[in-house]
Amino acid sequence: MKTLKVVLKLCVLMVIGSCVTVNVYFPAAASTQKAAEKFVGDVLGEPQKDGSLFTPADPRSGTLFLLAGEIVDYFVSSAQAQQVEIDINTPQINAIKAHMAQRQRDSLNAYFDAGAIGFGNDGLVVVRDRAAVPLNERRNLESIVAEENRDRRAVYREIAEANGHPEWEAEIQKIFAQQWISAAHKGWYYQDASGAWLQKN
Repeated sequence: MKTLKVVLKLCVLMVIGSCVTVNVYFPAAASTQKAAEKFVGDVLGEPQKDGSLFTPADPRSGTLFLLAGEIVDYFVSSAQAQQVEIDINTPQINAIKAHMAQRQRDSLNAYFDAGAIGFGNDGLVVVRDRAAVPLNERRNLESIVAEENRDRRAVYREIAEANGHPEWEAEIQKIFAQQWISAAHKGWYYQDASGAWLQKN
């Protein structure tokens, strides 16, 4: 029994260690998640769902789980102390967001509804089916998607630079990519990790 406890404790520590490694490489992950929820909500014009990715059941029973909980609490509090608050409230970011929100209302919502476009797995918008719009609108569709993607790239870059860490741009884009997909309306298309198209239920 003692051997089993030791093995389980080591497993817990290994899992915790891997989580802490993520915070070391990108300490602003949690703050960026909140920022992405706010930004995407403002652009899409709808309240966002809970952005948490995983809500485990509460298995706390017995001394082993209590000990594991204390270890987790220690590492989580240490990681939170190192977290950086991401600022998305700059004039440049707000101006881009306003353009994106207007474009969303004027054009993108209809194209998403028609299935002509979808959320890419890279945080950009992708033309999925040009035939879903009339022939005379296809050039406009491609132009609007290109404008949207220019703004999205600019936002990810501006957020990284505004917070003094241009090297964080790729990580910020990954988190935003997840949030765009999470916030997709029912019936809208998005790409999974392999690039295959799925439809939001």
